Amino acid sequence: MIKKSTNLKHSKIANDLLSYIFDNIETDINLDHLSNEFQVSKFHLHRVFKEQIGSSIYDTIKSVRLQKAANILITNKQSTITEISNMCGYSSQTSFIRAFKQKFNQTPKYWRRGGYKEHASVILNDISEEVSNIDFNSLKQGLVKVKPRMSYYLRQKGYSSNYKQIWEKLTAWVYTNKIEEYEQIGIYHDNPTITPLDKCDYVACIVPKNQDDNLINTNLPSLEIQECLCITFEIEGSHYDILKLIQWVYHHWLPNSGYEKITIPTYMIFDKNDINNEKPIVKGLLHVPIKYV
Repeated sequence: MIKKSTNLKHSKIANDLLSYIFDNIETDINLDHLSNEFQVSKFHLHRVFKEQIGSSIYDTIKSVRLQKAANILITNKQSTITEISNMCGYSSQTSFIRAFKQKFNQTPKYWRRGGYKEHASVILNDISEEVSNIDFNSLKQGLVKVKPRMSYYLRQKGYSSNYKQIWEKLTAWVYTNKIEEYEQIGIYHDNPTITPLDKCDYVACIVPKNQDDNLINTNLPSLEIQECLCITFEIEGSHYDILKLIQWVYHHWLPNSGYEKITIPTYMIFDKNDINNEKPIVKGLLHVPIKYV
């Protein structure tokens, strides 16, 4: 049996490495360099990551790159396929096209011209029979430059289950550390109409307003909410409404907006995150990181 201290150390290594992959997906991720940074052997790094995350480092990097590329091919009309492949860490367009076709059974060119709708229709049939009654065009929008700040988080695989469990654990951590003022942020790494819901990466974060708080329990991993320019959408509804809004933003709003999506993930800053009701209602600002074309 692994000791608690060892398991916490392994969890921190794996989560820090996964956060690094998400934050640096456009670069050549060098595992020799990272094993030195984490002060473990490359073999140990591979083993710990697979134990904690459930997939190999290389498979994870490949999956993240292709999911990002699939999304950006839809939203960034002005970028070439070569530019998008570079944005997602591919040095060769040929290797990108081969990997993309293997993953989605379509070429990037066909996907961009509407093939993604064929893929999305299969995913959407599995999401829910629920219908969102929100008129997304009428939502209040804003443009903000987000300052960087540190957050403490828990990660889960899947958008459709265990929201209550993950947020209850974070709430208990907040109470333990006697944090009185904080933000709740949900990070949606994947487009739920490209990636099956049970495969999507969701990160629940707590951002203490006072970043100098002396924390009693620091077992949670931390990550930086990166500085970026964001379009925001003010929304109140169910978790399903949030997923439908993300779909609408990616498939309809962004391609005609004059902005392009960057690789920083979309996230929600909650004003209300009611986890105790049978049908939870959430309220807040969806942040979509973008750049001006």
